[in-house]
Amino acid sequence: MLNHANKIDFYTEQCLKASVNTCGDCIKSGPGCAWCKDLNFTKTGEQEAARCDTPAVLKEKGCPPTDIINPKNDFIKISNKPLKAGENPVQIQPQEIQLDLRPGMPYTFQLHFKRAQGYPVDLYYLMDLSYSMKDDLENVKNLGNDLLKELNKITGSARIGFGSFVDKTLLPYTDTNEAKLKRPCSDKNEPCQPAFGFQHVLPLTKDGDKFKSMVAEQHISGNLDPPEGSLDAIMQAAVCVNEIGWGNSTRLLVLATDDGFHMAGDGKLAAILEPNRETCQLVDRKYSKSTLWDYPSVGQVARKLEEQNIQPIFAVTKKMETVYTELSKLIPKSAVGVLSEDSGNVVNLIVDAYNSLSSEVIMAHEALPEFISVKYTSDCKDGEKPSDRGKCDNVNIGTEVIFDVTVTVDRCINSQSFLIGPLGFNEKLKVNVRTRCDCECDDINQPHPHCKEKGKVVCGSCRCDPGFLGQHCECQVGQKDVASLKAQCQKDNGTECEGKGDCVCGRCQCHLTEGGNNFYGEFCECDDEHCEKYANKQCAGHGKCKCGRCECNEGYEGAACQCAKSDEDCKIDGIVCHERGKCVCNQCVCQGGYKGPSCKVCPTCQRPCQESGSCVECLAFGTGPFEKNCLENCKHLQHVMVEKLIKHDCRVKDKEGCWMLFTMTEQLGFDKYIVNVLKDRECPEGPNIAAIVGGSIAAVALIGLLILLIIKGVLYASDLREWKRFEKDRKHEKTSGTNPLFQNATTTVQNPTFSGDS
Repeated sequence: MLNHANKIDFYTEQCLKASVNTCGDCIKSGPGCAWCKDLNFTKTGEQEAARCDTPAVLKEKGCPPTDIINPKNDFIKISNKPLKAGENPVQIQPQEIQLDLRPGMPYTFQLHFKRAQGYPVDLYYLMDLSYSMKDDLENVKNLGNDLLKELNKITGSARIGFGSFVDKTLLPYTDTNEAKLKRPCSDKNEPCQPAFGFQHVLPLTKDGDKFKSMVAEQHISGNLDPPEGSLDAIMQAAVCVNEIGWGNSTRLLVLATDDGFHMAGDGKLAAILEPNRETCQLVDRKYSKSTLWDYPSVGQVARKLEEQNIQPIFAVTKKMETVYTELSKLIPKSAVGVLSEDSGNVVNLIVDAYNSLSSEVIMAHEALPEFISVKYTSDCKDGEKPSDRGKCDNVNIGTEVIFDVTVTVDRCINSQSFLIGPLGFNEKLKVNVRTRCDCECDDINQPHPHCKEKGKVVCGSCRCDPGFLGQHCECQVGQKDVASLKAQCQKDNGTECEGKGDCVCGRCQCHLTEGGNNFYGEFCECDDEHCEKYANKQCAGHGKCKCGRCECNEGYEGAACQCAKSDEDCKIDGIVCHERGKCVCNQCVCQGGYKGPSCKVCPTCQRPCQESGSCVECLAFGTGPFEKNCLENCKHLQHVMVEKLIKHDCRVKDKEGCWMLFTMTEQLGFDKYIVNVLKDRECPEGPNIAAIVGGSIAAVALIGLLILLIIKGVLYASDLREWKRFEKDRKHEKTSGTNPLFQNATTTVQNPTFSGDS
């Protein structure tokens, strides 16, 4: 029998109604809302929305408890299917329920799970037949009977199957040389089967000898790169339900490998761009789309394993343990075991993994319909916190665990259903959900005096006949339709009567305010109770509230009449804001960059030293650009001549090039200063004429001396060259006996009268 409780402690009993005109609108507006159907509950001119509130408020307002409509969640039926002969024992109770839920109101029921003795097990052994798994294959050939024997000890009914994989027969995964495709093994004397992606060898069977004979016919194969096509094989083993022979049982998939795996995107290396379609593609028991579809992603594999309630066991070598441990974290209800060098421990590994997986119960739901949410808690350790999945560890055979399942529907929906069940088991609870969004008021379907015989009473309010409207159907529409009349009650196409009145025959009938007065105005837009406050007093106690605005008494101003028309609070020593701002609402509003409550300081202002230089020069020393009209141009400065300055603010050059040193003290107002000027200016000394002339003469003399030395050096070099040539010629004379300087005496006489042409 289902033990259930309706838990509503985690939502507050309040009614946040928005636009409510009918009982149905009220029920849909929130789980805390109820409707009063008492005919005389609303006052004349009061909106029907007044009927909608929390049950407590409605009782306070005088609504009889029998007239309060407040639909609750309801449990309709439980279906526990009887166990037929030959069927598996039932582990989950109940198997089907019907819930009528109110939107926003959660409903909690209990789901019982009890591990049954003798629940059947299907185990599909998926083996990597790449060359490095040669020794492991020999041991697996003798695995069948031992594995069946151990599983039957636990469950009494077990079946095993076998499949194998290597990788896609494309580069760079496999050598595509024709000879290598036929025989990828390196040892030519060893039996070797052609390269392949995945092949289904043996469907699930209870015959251990058949498993042994079929696996004995298998031979090792090979590929190039270390990662294998493991995910391709897992995907086909999961989606080919009929081919593998998966039954109504605990489904185990053992993956035995010594290397990593390719995943989605790796297919691009072989120019495979089409994603994995997650469908069975076995032709003659081989994966036909191996070279056409990319590898599946880890997410795709995890989703398909969960959909088919298959629990994977990764039997891997020590070096791959970390890789597959991380993969196991992404796949619910999976386990990792470490193989020995030759897979001799595989039976114990599988049995230990099965016991671990079976003792962990994870309660989850399949894809939920839109607007439905489900949370789980349990009586197990750490199970008290609501989560998207319920989990219990170390659940032994015969132990019952209880999950509290909370279902919430966010809004009104059509009838929907979904399944809840423990991962790794085929048993599911079917949850049928309907929403309660209509009021059941048992009204008489005929004209009613309350509605002036022009309408029917529906849940306490009038539903007027065509051509009539109003709280009591008292308004005849005439030539105008309802929309036109309602538009007359809307200001700037806004809310009808500003939400503070009822539109009756095109005119607003205003409601009462919280203080008992009436809203007023053409659209009920005015009231005298909601003006700005100051010091928690409306209009600061210095005015009256009129239509949402303060009308201040004489001597006060401001949005809340909080400001006295006086500048006394802005004065310091009788000066308002240091003459650098205005007194507004008893506070200084500073100008020109000045800050502070009295505009005393200007953080960003700097002394106008350079700008004041010409005025300081004319005031203190009677020179400069303003010499002739100094008093007129420099009214903002008052100067004082001093013999000594401890420190100076400004150092400015005057017309004569002397440095003037002075300090500037700011006065009230803007750009007004008292200037203390140092009497003595810093003037530079004139040039030393004698030194300049003497230096010039010395420089000229030095240059002349250098020129003479250069000329002397050039002449000396020329004479030295001539002397060396002379010495050479003398040596030549001694050897030849001829003086090279000697020339024969020759006299030529020419007769002026003689001509060579005659």
